[in-house]
Parts: sequence; structure tokens; C-alpha cells
Amino acid sequence: MGELKDKIKGHADKMVGEIKRNVGKATRNPNLEAEGEAQKMKGTAEKAKGAVKGTINKF
Repeated sequence: MGELKDKIKGHADKMVGEIKRNVGKATRNPNLEAEGEAQKMKGTAEKAKGAVKGTINKF
């Protein structure tokens, strides 16, 4: 069950990060753009964590 929670959280972080990054680009705000990119990477890591947990739980 924890793997699903990690995957969902990761997906949400990626989506919010993408929005922040795009708003940062549109408003020429490099700090917001960088924050969005960092949140996207965090989301990718969360999704990977969930996938690993799911694989481990299968064994």
C-alpha cells in the first residue's frame, strides 16, 4: 500500500513542479523556475521509490 501512496505523491509533485517551472519561465522568475524543476525531480524520485517498494513487495 505504501508504494501506491509514494507513486501518487510523486505524480502530484511532478505536476505541481511542472506548473511552477512554467510560471517561472513565463514571469521570468528564475527562482520559481528552479523551485519547480527541483519539485519535479523530487516527484520523479518518489515515483521511483514507490515502484521499488512495489517490486520488493512482490517477492
